[in-house]
Amino acid sequence: MDLSSINPTLLLASLIVASTPILLAALGELVVERAGVLNLGVEGMMITGAICGFAIAVNTGSPFVGFIAAAMGGALLALLFGVLTQFALANQVASGLALTLFGLGLSALLGQGYQGIKPPPTNSLDIPFLSDLPILGPILFSHDLMVYLALALVAAVWFVLNRTRAGLILRAVGENHGAAHALGYKVIRIRIMAILFGGACAGLGGAYLSLVRVPQWTEGMTAGSGWIALALVVFASWKAGRILLGAWLFGGISVLQLNLQAAGVAIPVEYLSMSPYLITILVLVIMSADKSRAPGSLGRTFHASD
Repeated sequence: MDLSSINPTLLLASLIVASTPILLAALGELVVERAGVLNLGVEGMMITGAICGFAIAVNTGSPFVGFIAAAMGGALLALLFGVLTQFALANQVASGLALTLFGLGLSALLGQGYQGIKPPPTNSLDIPFLSDLPILGPILFSHDLMVYLALALVAAVWFVLNRTRAGLILRAVGENHGAAHALGYKVIRIRIMAILFGGACAGLGGAYLSLVRVPQWTEGMTAGSGWIALALVVFASWKAGRILLGAWLFGGISVLQLNLQAAGVAIPVEYLSMSPYLITILVLVIMSADKSRAPGSLGRTFHASD
């Protein structure tokens, strides 16, 4: 065992990268749930975004175009969920689970022939002067654009939900869709827009996995990231800031367990592999001890005649 081989600076930089896919997916699901919709299909949207982004990036040579395609792929799958639950009034839980199964199968089909192919590299920004700073430079200022987009999205989601009229309307729809409808707000339209946003974010998170985090396509490569994102929203009490902390926690433990394996720590590899999930859930349960209430209409079907 040689713990001296673990570089703290690289560990912290890798933490931010590892947390980005889950952070993107969880932020999208936060907006969806604050609108009163429970979409359990995050895993399916992520894996669909992963293959859409990977395939388009490989064929165009542009990761940027790949990320756009990933967002569109995730949003398209989310639109299917929206049509089923908001217009056909299908059960949200069953539809979300079906969406995950459909996404996993669709991605396996689309991904045939892409195994073993390397995507075009996603370059880091290397911000002048800042990226050259000792310690802070590699940790904070040497990442790719998607990392900074995810961090900016945390601030944007928090600001819109808590400081704007649009956020107030969305939260009103999530708390009491009947009252919101009585006030003249278009409940279904608002929820569809939230669902599309959530799907696009999940697609971006999946594409970050296949284009940056693990630059290759592997069937089922999300490996439960969508479910972690779902849990993150609940345990973070539907608050954007806590989602960021939870994503960093999960990313940090994931990277640490890989480093511990490489250092030869005498702990069975299975225990190390499960540790990110167990510790993240434990800490988030503690974080959510303030008993913050879920949106009042979460998971409830809306009909204009209600």
